[in-house]
Amino acid sequence: MSQNSLQNRVAVITGGARGIGLAAAKRMLQSGASVALWDLDADRLEQTRQQLSALGKVTAHALDLTDLAAVQNAADDTLKQYGKVDILVNNAGITGGNGVTWELDPAVWQQVVQTNLMAPYYTCRVLVPAMLENGYGRIVNIASIAGKEGNPNASHYSASKAGLIGLTKSLGKELAERNILVNAITPAAAKTEIFDSMSQEHIDYMLSRIPMKRFLAVDEAASMICWLASEECAFSTGAVFDLSGGRATY
Repeated sequence: MSQNSLQNRVAVITGGARGIGLAAAKRMLQSGASVALWDLDADRLEQTRQQLSALGKVTAHALDLTDLAAVQNAADDTLKQYGKVDILVNNAGITGGNGVTWELDPAVWQQVVQTNLMAPYYTCRVLVPAMLENGYGRIVNIASIAGKEGNPNASHYSASKAGLIGLTKSLGKELAERNILVNAITPAAAKTEIFDSMSQEHIDYMLSRIPMKRFLAVDEAASMICWLASEECAFSTGAVFDLSGGRATY
């Protein structure tokens, strides 16, 4: 992908303060885009904004992505600042810890689904109309190999990511003739701070399933995200792109 392939594009990245979101933001800025970071952690978000500001125009919006009114306010602010949004990366997500399905706290189950599935629906709900008005858009949803296979001891996470894959396919078909492409990636685990909420047993399980015998690097994820967010991705929509190091069977 050429260095300036996102020139003059405006991207919203949720969960952009760390991990895969941060890596994607950095690469997009290097490729010519402006970036609005949406994240719950206000302090970390400001640190990241300062860190990335030397690369281009970056704004930070601290909000609870499971609150539709807050998401609408962030969208309004971002559109006022930039005049448009070309790219949406739904990256924010939580694992909710590990446990067998019948012992997981229903409140935690609901929180995982709210964060991993309802929040992407909310961001699409508020930003797709602006993309339609502008006649262009790229949406990249960060799902998981767990959404395809269903990891044991992570039914809440697996179900939420499977739902995100379904959302991707439906929305992609709805927008297929409107120059707005919607795709998902299904990464295997990347060694980020999200590991802090997992048991070592579960981390070991995930590693054992990856034929490459290593975890995903965040820069590898950022590379695929940025291609899917670019004009070079022109005939794929409602699609699911594998980043599992050989684990996926479909």
